[in-house]
Amino acid sequence: MPIVIQPYRKEHEPAVVEFNRRLQAAGAEPDLVFYHYSEPRWLPRTGNSSLYNEFFVALDGNIVRGGYALKRQNFLLPDGAIRSVGYYHHPLSEGIVDKRLAIVGSLLLRDAMQREPLLYCLGMGGYDRPLPKMLLGLGWSHCLIPFFFRVIRPTHFLREMQALRGTFWRRLTMDFAAYTGIGWVTIQAQRAAAQFRAPRANPAQASVVGEFSEWVDSLWKQSSNAYTMTAVRDTPTLRALYPKDDTHFTRLRLSRAGTDIGWAVVGERRRDAKYGSMRVGSIVDCWASPENALTVVRAAERALEEMGADLIVSNQSHIGWREAFRVAGFLEAQSNFIFAASKKLSELIQPFDEVKERVHFTRADGDGLPRNF
Repeated sequence: MPIVIQPYRKEHEPAVVEFNRRLQAAGAEPDLVFYHYSEPRWLPRTGNSSLYNEFFVALDGNIVRGGYALKRQNFLLPDGAIRSVGYYHHPLSEGIVDKRLAIVGSLLLRDAMQREPLLYCLGMGGYDRPLPKMLLGLGWSHCLIPFFFRVIRPTHFLREMQALRGTFWRRLTMDFAAYTGIGWVTIQAQRAAAQFRAPRANPAQASVVGEFSEWVDSLWKQSSNAYTMTAVRDTPTLRALYPKDDTHFTRLRLSRAGTDIGWAVVGERRRDAKYGSMRVGSIVDCWASPENALTVVRAAERALEEMGADLIVSNQSHIGWREAFRVAGFLEAQSNFIFAASKKLSELIQPFDEVKERVHFTRADGDGLPRNF
């Protein structure tokens, strides 16, 4: 029987449970499971909302062989038009444990492209993964979104950054640097040098707000022409992404002389073995005219430091925001955060090599929300 892809309905939930059980029994990583519930818990489709998630499953008769999620959201594109764009995320195929079902992954992607030709992917874990390889084979436009980090507590970082402690000699070197204080001195010297070179930013006031309101609409209108492509960041969108009852986020409002100049969303990432026992803060999302980006970055950094972060991370695509992070003393590390655009979407963002420099993507535009930022 041919595999058919359909919207995920409640009647499919028991088959999804069995699908997840088969994956885990075959040795799949613990987080490789599809959604237990057919109705999205995050961004369900309601009323006339332009921002919502949909789930789809691949059916082999009554057996689920895979599934994917499609987030629809309004984007501003280079021609100045606002269009609905699809974000293809959480694709999962039984082909990862059973090579006889390897075709399922390509069937899922083809189905998503048919439902939403203006499609993008973000994140994906690096070019060596199956999905990016498939997208490149289909001729999708792509680029890496730079990864920035700043160490707040050097000694703790040297002892706990498990991703860098993979060999005996690395562990020995990092422990030595932590014990002698060499690591602390080196990292602090780097930060001091960055601050010395940095231009003096105009003072601004940062305040924590419980939820976003109409003041962000003016900022959206004032600053959007600085970006060639960006998700719409107006009041309804931000309230949906960062609802007031979600205490995992801290929302910052930046103003100067009584005039709003930008905002940022920050929070502490969930625990991850590669960071050991460190508290990792994330600059999840941000908005301002590029000339005010440095002020926003410094306010977000300060808020996370006050929250007790040992390390601060962020992904940023726009050339102005990248420069602001560098000037603020952030370092760059190898990124595995890939942006890829379908052929139909690519047609609207040409010439890609020029347009991509002013595209605005952050962790919030991928699958980091609501808990994995």
